[in-house]
Amino acid sequence: MIVHMSKIEIAGPRELLESVLSLLRDRGILEIEPSTIGFIEKKDELYIDSFILDNSTLSEKMFLEDLRRRIDELLSYLPRSALRTCFIEPRTIIDSFNETLQQHLPACRKLHRAKEELQAEQTDLSRFNIVLDAVEPLLEDMKEGPALDFIGLTLKDPESETMLRKALLKLTENKYELRTITASDGTTVGLIALHKNTSDVIKRALSDKNIPELKFPPSISDLPFVEKISFIRKKILDISDELDVINMQLDSFSQKWGAIYSRVKEWTEDRLSLFKTSASAFVTRLCFFIYGWMASEDVHRIREELISKFEGKVVLEEMEIQEEDLDRMPVVLKNPLYFKPFELFTKILPLPRYTSYDPTPFLGIFFPVFFGIILGDAGYGIIIIIVSFFLLKKYKKNETVQDAAKILVIAALYTIIFGILYGEFFGELGHDLFGLKPVLIERRTSVIPMLYFAITVGVVHILLGSILGLISALRKKTKKEALFKFLHILFILCMLSLVASLFGFFPALLTRPIVLAILFITPFLFFTGGLLAPLEVLKSIGNIISYARIMAIGLTSVLLAYVANRLAGMTGDVIIGIVVAGLLHLLNIVIGVFSPTIHTLRLHYVEFFSKFIESGGKKFEPLKKEEEYHENKPS
Repeated sequence: MIVHMSKIEIAGPRELLESVLSLLRDRGILEIEPSTIGFIEKKDELYIDSFILDNSTLSEKMFLEDLRRRIDELLSYLPRSALRTCFIEPRTIIDSFNETLQQHLPACRKLHRAKEELQAEQTDLSRFNIVLDAVEPLLEDMKEGPALDFIGLTLKDPESETMLRKALLKLTENKYELRTITASDGTTVGLIALHKNTSDVIKRALSDKNIPELKFPPSISDLPFVEKISFIRKKILDISDELDVINMQLDSFSQKWGAIYSRVKEWTEDRLSLFKTSASAFVTRLCFFIYGWMASEDVHRIREELISKFEGKVVLEEMEIQEEDLDRMPVVLKNPLYFKPFELFTKILPLPRYTSYDPTPFLGIFFPVFFGIILGDAGYGIIIIIVSFFLLKKYKKNETVQDAAKILVIAALYTIIFGILYGEFFGELGHDLFGLKPVLIERRTSVIPMLYFAITVGVVHILLGSILGLISALRKKTKKEALFKFLHILFILCMLSLVASLFGFFPALLTRPIVLAILFITPFLFFTGGLLAPLEVLKSIGNIISYARIMAIGLTSVLLAYVANRLAGMTGDVIIGIVVAGLLHLLNIVIGVFSPTIHTLRLHYVEFFSKFIESGGKKFEPLKKEEEYHENKPS
């Protein structure tokens, strides 16, 4: 239901503005209106100005903004970790925190930069790991000597190795050794052992043949090949140790100071939010004025709290709501316990206008009924209830799952009720096992009566929506629209009566008067609804016919249950029959949950709500203290 809202004015001495805003923010029930339209008369605007920060307050604001920026930077350097709760009140010692921050920030910045440089170097060296892992086993197989040199290289394909061996044979007079191995990334790595005197010649030849030699950092270019490998291995380990030391220092700092700085940041943001909110207040030389919207049920409580806390110096008054205020009035939806879960479906829709209706109660009433009419199997309803209670127990902290499970429980109860009325328990299994018989109708053999029933449901549902639309037009005092909606309802009733008389449901004598009534109403429809009025009537008739899906989808479910039981009997084996029937019934239950849900929602969203729900409502956004969660960047 849409909560009744009040238009309020809060006034008091100018020096109490910050304290009043702080109280209102803690309560979180007032949406401040930054505009004077509808609150201050034109003649009074000369004496009232928007609140402007004085020099001292402006200086404090600039100081806090800079402080928050520096704290954000410091916290970004710290590792992500769960911080303890800090209860320090920074107001009285904010200057001390600022001085401490001036020492801590450069130190953490220095550690962070050192960490980034080491990580960059580690990344650069880590690309050698794959090659080194492949080369080291080759070195173990080759004999080292003072006159030997080693050349590492990568080969593109087997042909490169053949070409390389021919070149080495010619250039070294067969005084070389070449070993190859496939690295973990699929690259073919080679290692050449040869005399130092021919090393430079071979390197130039490799370059000419476009065979890439393993490139090491320039700083170790003068070292022998074996020492290069050892150096890189040791350097990688040293960098890892240095990073561990820096991470330990940052982690230790975070454990000691992280919670404190997070608390200071939270307090700083609270103060800055008050400064920002102050801009929505209005002041004279001595007083302040706050205008806004509040749930009517909260007005008395807040008025008494303001009087008590500020010794009668601050007052709250309800202002008269003008017709033009209704378009700006924020909307809050609040429903009783039964209807509350159905807000899950309402959230899909745009917010209704303040003068319209909350769709939630209508969904709470009709959705489970339509669901039960369509599925209508007592056995399926029992299974759905069991699954729903499992979901309620399993996902206690997931609000969406909880709401969905509660809706399913209600819908399943109606499914059981209609299952008894239809005489269905896993199809006709209930009749075979314990003689369950239809109380109302047997759907499988009564297609036409079920079609009439579905259309009747559509007539009632659409006419209810049209009547609610008429009431809305009367409340808005739009006479022409109200007359059109009234004539629209009469026209539909006449058309339905005409169809009923043609099919023999009404006496044939009524046909002529009904036709005359239709001819009489039609010109007035054009006058009140314009040239598109007939299309609106046809649309409503089409909407009613679309309720035939209730019969069609329900019949599909019945037939699938019937097929499941027949197939189980045809298997000739009890175990196989149970498995086959169980799988088909399970499929039917899954379809029976999703299909009625989708089509029932469509009947509400498209056919029903379009008759009376007006969208475009303004969301209620009260002034409140937002919860802050400190989350540092990952290390």
